Amino acid sequence: MANHRPHDRTIDVVVIGGGQAGLAMSRCLTDRSIGHVVLERGQTANSWRTERWDSLRLLTPNWLTRLPGFTYQGSDPDGYMTAGQVVSFLDAYRRSFSAPVQSDTTVERVRHTDTGHVVETDQGTWRCRSVVVASGAFSNPRIPGIAAEVPAGIEHLTPNAYRNPDQLPDGDVLVVGASASGLQIADELNRSGRRVTLASGEHVRLPRTYRGMDIHWWMDTIGQLDERYDEVEDIVKARRLPSLQLVGSPERRDLDLNTVAAAGVSVVGRLAAVSGHRGLCSGSLANICTLADLKQQRLLDRLDEYATERGLDAELGAPTRPAATKLDVTRLEVDLRSIGAIVWATGFRPAYPWLDPGVLDAKGQIVHDGGVMSAPGMYVLGLPFLRRRKSSFLDGVGADAIDLSEHLARHLDAVATR
Repeated sequence: MANHRPHDRTIDVVVIGGGQAGLAMSRCLTDRSIGHVVLERGQTANSWRTERWDSLRLLTPNWLTRLPGFTYQGSDPDGYMTAGQVVSFLDAYRRSFSAPVQSDTTVERVRHTDTGHVVETDQGTWRCRSVVVASGAFSNPRIPGIAAEVPAGIEHLTPNAYRNPDQLPDGDVLVVGASASGLQIADELNRSGRRVTLASGEHVRLPRTYRGMDIHWWMDTIGQLDERYDEVEDIVKARRLPSLQLVGSPERRDLDLNTVAAAGVSVVGRLAAVSGHRGLCSGSLANICTLADLKQQRLLDRLDEYATERGLDAELGAPTRPAATKLDVTRLEVDLRSIGAIVWATGFRPAYPWLDPGVLDAKGQIVHDGGVMSAPGMYVLGLPFLRRRKSSFLDGVGADAIDLSEHLARHLDAVATR
């Protein structure tokens, strides 16, 4: 018997993606009584279920886990959720307002028409007046072209495929990229007894706590996390900033190049090329570290000034600063003959093969103004610094969803009037 897809269905809004961004938008649309469906390729919080390593925790403390109409209510507000706890939190969020999630549905094409949009999926077609792309920013790893030059026999992994040290073959490990993911994986592998080389390029260094308070408490308190996309001098550069060198651990420990180097990780500069069995590294690591240290000092200066201006010095801890980065920067090569695996922690680039090329730029990324796409009635949610510096955090996507749902509601009203 032949399989037949369901007939076309019509609804006001289709939300693509059932993670925190899609659920936040769903809650906002529910509050406005706007009919919608959330299409999810797997289950709710799919990437948290299937694309996170075993020991991963949020970089933000639990009290900063805030979505529209739903906040963390557990007994450990200063702790950091595991990936499994994030899944449970988002599942509870979905249930709290009966989000209309259609699971196991893959979007195949989104078309703009004279009357709205058509969303084609492997479970049938939806016709709607508005589309919200909330498919996430961290599901498609970006692997540099030099990976193709690596000698055969070395296993390649990315952070969303890595689970734990036992997964890797015998031999030393090269981790390429020293932002949050790369640094945490290198640290875990080193603690497991593996010999690890970490290739570091540009990075953002911050202490886990400063003067007794979590660094995210400081950034939330001074308003930095709420800084808007139309308030910064160079939003393109701001959106490209690496993730913070932090780890969410029960002991609230620092994690930076100093700490992993002191523990035995060999830190080298950015992997610039591969020639035979040699990995050739950039000689600019010292300058990059100096710049990262300088930016850290400037932020801590700002925090001290904030505390003094508001009379908080007496109740906060002493302003003890992290030591400057000190590394052996003379090593400019990695002998790949001893390497059993390379972890490419070199960032992510969302892919949208199902979108009309007309709404994408030359690199295949969505063109938008604070989440409002060029095609009328189309929106994107959940990208770094979409509308606020905290846009990609669990705490930030909700504020963006509120803004964009208001814009979306005005669009639907205008369409109805026409």
